[in-house]
Amino acid sequence: MLTYRDATLQDVALIRSLADGVWQETYADILSPEQIEYMFEMMYSRDNLTIQMRDRHHHFLIIMQDDVPCAYISVEPLGCGRYNFQKIYARREVHGCGVGRYMIERGVEWVLRQEMLAPSSRDGKVVVELFVNRRNPAVGFYRHMGFDIVATRDHAIGNDFYMNDYIMERVVK
Repeated sequence: MLTYRDATLQDVALIRSLADGVWQETYADILSPEQIEYMFEMMYSRDNLTIQMRDRHHHFLIIMQDDVPCAYISVEPLGCGRYNFQKIYARREVHGCGVGRYMIERGVEWVLRQEMLAPSSRDGKVVVELFVNRRNPAVGFYRHMGFDIVATRDHAIGNDFYMNDYIMERVVK
């Protein structure tokens, strides 16, 4: 059975541990080992996760299968009815079990709750965006979940590394 809970600052180590369990296998065929290590430390250091949650208002949901943490999603409010799904990762052993769909649905529910509590959209339109590496097989899953490719980006992240992504969007309201 799938369940979820809101993450707190006390979950930084858990999020880092979950990420450590999926990053190498997710990106091994897409990025160099050096870029994987660089990006992991950049995005998942304890300090950076704390800053994301405390200062940048990223909201993490921990997904559990039979009460065991197996996945996470983070949502960054951008304002004006826009949100970014920053991180959407599940351990490989739960791929194909509905966890990805469950994460997206819970993330969208969270977004819509935020818009009900404190509307930020001027026209009532609410959009979720995400960035996904153009070579990541998850592109097909995101399309299946209603996201459309709206642009590409080649984003310099330091050390001569780039994130070569599709920008995908889904109107949720």
